[in-house]
Amino acid sequence: MSHEWLVKFIEHRIADRRVVRHVKKWLRAGVLEDGRRIEAEEGTPQGGSISPLLANVYLHYVFDLWAHRWRRRRARGDCIIVRYADDFVVGFEHREEAEAFRAELRERFAKFKLELHPEKTRLIEFGRYAAERRRRRGEGKPETFDFLGFTHVCDRTRKGAFTVLRFPAAKRVRAKLAAIKESLWQRLHRPVAETGGWLRSVVGGWLRYYAVPRAYRWLSSFRRQVQWLWWRTLRRRGDKRKTTWERVFRLVARWLPLPRILHPYPDQRLAVRTQGKSPVR
Repeated sequence: MSHEWLVKFIEHRIADRRVVRHVKKWLRAGVLEDGRRIEAEEGTPQGGSISPLLANVYLHYVFDLWAHRWRRRRARGDCIIVRYADDFVVGFEHREEAEAFRAELRERFAKFKLELHPEKTRLIEFGRYAAERRRRRGEGKPETFDFLGFTHVCDRTRKGAFTVLRFPAAKRVRAKLAAIKESLWQRLHRPVAETGGWLRSVVGGWLRYYAVPRAYRWLSSFRRQVQWLWWRTLRRRGDKRKTTWERVFRLVARWLPLPRILHPYPDQRLAVRTQGKSPVR
């Protein structure tokens, strides 16, 4: 990320020179490695509280405004753009428009010293008619993609209507379970109630984030794996005969929250229903 361009973007909206001067100081803060301060000529300070905000400002000018203008002037079919921080997904109705957008986006990013991730950036056929078209060509199921920790899959409801199935990405699940396992070993000799309270916070937060429709079995599977990890840790504490499954089930029922679907579909979450005008009194 170019410091020169970022300062220009900041100055475009902020006239107060004191704010601009503070931003420049943040950019020149650098990082500490082995006790030595290394100045950064590009990018934002790693772990800095201001870094996400500055990165969003940069991408707003480099990507958001340009993509909106491209969609309005060049797209003939539907075009959907979703960006969160430095991750984004762009959907097109026509393949040729997707290819043109990707080619021009590379040029746009290169102008501002950015580049698309070579492994994460790919063009896939996805949507309502993807499975049918691939079947006619003798190809397999539509490809999937990961976004914000979810794996997105083309699927059908029980009535045969198209829907997008979302569930926790396998890579995220493995990483979270590995982190919980490591933390449980570090808490091996801590009080059971203290460890249970910590697990309730960690597992509860994870379940709430991924509590989307049709993801219940993945949430239940994650909870069962945490239960198994806790059981293994408890058996290392002392007498294995006392660490029965009955005891573990009681602890799990007390400390680990049950999975629930908390985030309805957008058409339900954003629906507005009125009961008519109330009488004036």
